[in-house]
Amino acid sequence: MVEERHITRDDEAAFLAAVGERVRNARARRGMSRKILARDSGVSERYLAQLESGAGNISILLLRQIARAMDLPMTDLLTDQAPLSVDLALLLRQMEDLSSEQLQELQKFIGDHFGIAPSAKRHIALIGLRGAGKTTLGRYIAGKYGLQFVEMAHEIETEAGASLNEIFDLYGQSAYRRFERRALERIISDPVPKIIATGGSLPSEPQTYANLLMHCFTIWLKASPEDHMDRVIAQGDMRPMRGQAEAMADLKRILVQREPLYARADMVFDTSGKSAEQAGAELVAALRSHPAWPTREAAA
Repeated sequence: MVEERHITRDDEAAFLAAVGERVRNARARRGMSRKILARDSGVSERYLAQLESGAGNISILLLRQIARAMDLPMTDLLTDQAPLSVDLALLLRQMEDLSSEQLQELQKFIGDHFGIAPSAKRHIALIGLRGAGKTTLGRYIAGKYGLQFVEMAHEIETEAGASLNEIFDLYGQSAYRRFERRALERIISDPVPKIIATGGSLPSEPQTYANLLMHCFTIWLKASPEDHMDRVIAQGDMRPMRGQAEAMADLKRILVQREPLYARADMVFDTSGKSAEQAGAELVAALRSHPAWPTREAAA
């Protein structure tokens, strides 16, 4: 006998609200304004505002009903990937009921038994929002240990054969993400050890970030929202000053969304309230005492 599923208006409203929140949070993790998302997706800002407020198009509900009728997750109708194998589907099903702490314990177990140990990772990657000090401290560490320093922004431009502004203006953020993924794959495949300064939004791309975490000793350069803002302005970007209250609110929201992602790094270093010289000296000292620092022998 087929089980009947009665979908109430409250259920529909809750679902649309959840979809809107996921879109809004995903946009925050990527640091995208609604205007940019509208341009890149070809969807009007007005519709995006409705979607994020929980007033999405009825077609979303119809697709959900079709998925439910076939007893399938809605994502199965949206993904371009091949169906999961039985073993992988079973593993994913078993993981669904695990807590966040249990998932991290499982990831550590898999990493310890089947992955690359932090001390065996060839490259060092710095992550964090703009203004955290990735370029300054990256160059400092590279100089101390005789390592090559690369900035992902420059590597992405090389990969695309165009400037970042041209990539976004001509192709949109989805193309930028493709070039970012390819640039990282090229960098980490090089046997020469490197210090990599990444873009602030890289951790919001699961596949790219997973690749980074697997192959690079990763350091989250953490800073307060106020320090991030002050450093960006000191770099000559005066855009936040034209709407400082709104810019600060956006910055704090992005930090909230990305903090759990940044926290996956092998090491966390707080640069708040520190000069470049002080942060550099303290970071080198912290690295020398870190048990998984890849170049600890060179630092002795």
